[in-house]
Amino acid sequence: MKNINKIPSLIKNNLIKTPTQLLIASLLIGTCLNGYSAENYNADIIIYGDTSAAVISAIQAKKEGQSVILIAPGKHLGAMTSAGLGFTDSGKAYTIGGMSKEFYHRIWLEYQKESSWNFQKSDQFKASGQGTKAINNENQTQWVFEPKVAERVYDNWLEEYNVETLRGELLNRNNGITKDKNKIISIETLSGKTFTGKIFIDCTFEGDLMAAAGCEYFVGREANSQYGENYNGGRTTLEYNGHHFKKKISPYKTPGEPSSGLIKYISDEKLTPEGQSDKKVQSYCFRMCLTDHQPNLRPITKPANYNPENYELLARSFEAGEPLPCMTTSQMPNFKTDSNNHGPFSLDYIGMNYNYPEADYDERAKIFEEHKQYQLGLLYFLQNDPRVPESTRKKWQKWGLAKDEFTDNDNWPFYLYIREARRMIGDYVMTQANCQGTRETPKPIGMGSYTLDSHNTFRYVTDEGYVQNEGDVQVHLKNPYKIAYGAITPKRADCINLLVPVACSASHIAYGSIRMEPVFMILGHSAATAASIAIRTEKNVQDIDYNLLREKLLKDKQILEIKN
Repeated sequence: MKNINKIPSLIKNNLIKTPTQLLIASLLIGTCLNGYSAENYNADIIIYGDTSAAVISAIQAKKEGQSVILIAPGKHLGAMTSAGLGFTDSGKAYTIGGMSKEFYHRIWLEYQKESSWNFQKSDQFKASGQGTKAINNENQTQWVFEPKVAERVYDNWLEEYNVETLRGELLNRNNGITKDKNKIISIETLSGKTFTGKIFIDCTFEGDLMAAAGCEYFVGREANSQYGENYNGGRTTLEYNGHHFKKKISPYKTPGEPSSGLIKYISDEKLTPEGQSDKKVQSYCFRMCLTDHQPNLRPITKPANYNPENYELLARSFEAGEPLPCMTTSQMPNFKTDSNNHGPFSLDYIGMNYNYPEADYDERAKIFEEHKQYQLGLLYFLQNDPRVPESTRKKWQKWGLAKDEFTDNDNWPFYLYIREARRMIGDYVMTQANCQGTRETPKPIGMGSYTLDSHNTFRYVTDEGYVQNEGDVQVHLKNPYKIAYGAITPKRADCINLLVPVACSASHIAYGSIRMEPVFMILGHSAATAASIAIRTEKNVQDIDYNLLREKLLKDKQILEIKN
């Protein structure tokens, strides 16, 4: 009890800074005050995660007649879909079916309500979507939407199906998994709650449950030789790379003098040989929801730890005449944006996330905060620094945070875009060949179609003494591709009652296409259906009758193949 009394002073002295640290402190208080009185929960299917896949899995499991508990690490549900990624990476929209398509239909229904257009009339919204119409009235789907609307759809949907949902529950990753050989019996959260189930579904980007359960996984980029690929591993070639420096820019504090040291955000680490494996992770960013509509605009203020020297590379880029869009301002309803990385120096915080996949909660919270401060500082720099051309400053000065979004998080997205973390090595590994259609994919449970997409991974000094980015790959696919059931099932020796639809089994470059929000919802739907079949037929997840799964998925309008 003595330690509890220290917590208010820790907050006062700014030693507890982040939402995650405060959450853990709160959990510890509750545990101590209750004498560590554990609570036990039981359901057929236990789902861990707060992603779009987690919500869809939970609802589909309930529709299948199973009892289900959704354990959400955070307070908000939907992850990127409700945290700023409203300009949907739809790819070929005709490959999106089942519960995933129903989500976009429910978004469409929300925007049929006059009350959803509080700053803009619906007929004023003329934005296009990515790969499809922003609003497709013929198919009654909407692919471009505000974060708060997406979250409302998820929350209402869960309430409609009366899904038991516990929020703010972090998995005890150190010793919170009870297994009998290769079968999970129960999992425990940091608050002391224990969850017993028949089938478990890991719907986290990080694959925390999968990893804690002892499943094999990989972090980083495999060598091209491992799976016979072309676009994996270290990649300095500028082919298919649109986010590199076109001008020759010195990376040194005193231009042209290596002895002066490197400016910020340029690494002196050794470059990964072309096509060879490393543990580097493609960059993360927040998908910011900005607005230029004054009644709803919160101005960008100078961050507490702002240092203009952090953006020296951007200043030199402007001086060199580098064509820098800096970020996207893709239009959302009500004069808002989905703002994403764009260009060689932008929202992506290159090289600053390598530790994230394996980090503990406290270290992840620090990485989260560092990314936030970097992006806020970038916005402030663009709006105010005299080294930014006046026309560019004026362009960005009209933008601010949307006051009606993320209202309990200082109008900042509550989720960092974890583009890639751990990836399970499961029954079947999806590779470039599957995505490009040169290898047949067995037992499909859904489809993908998006570009092979990896953001920059590393920023380095070239042999000629200039700055350059490494790791960006943007390779378009001719046709949609199938995703294998084996990609969401662990190896039998690892676990027989776990499904992993998000941190699924795929190579780095294949995952670059799979990792899109509509696909995560597709895989979440299929995972819950497979879990239900495993329970009804008393089979391990690896042994269910695929024909039963296929029949049920097709009945539920999941798209499993397209005749090209």
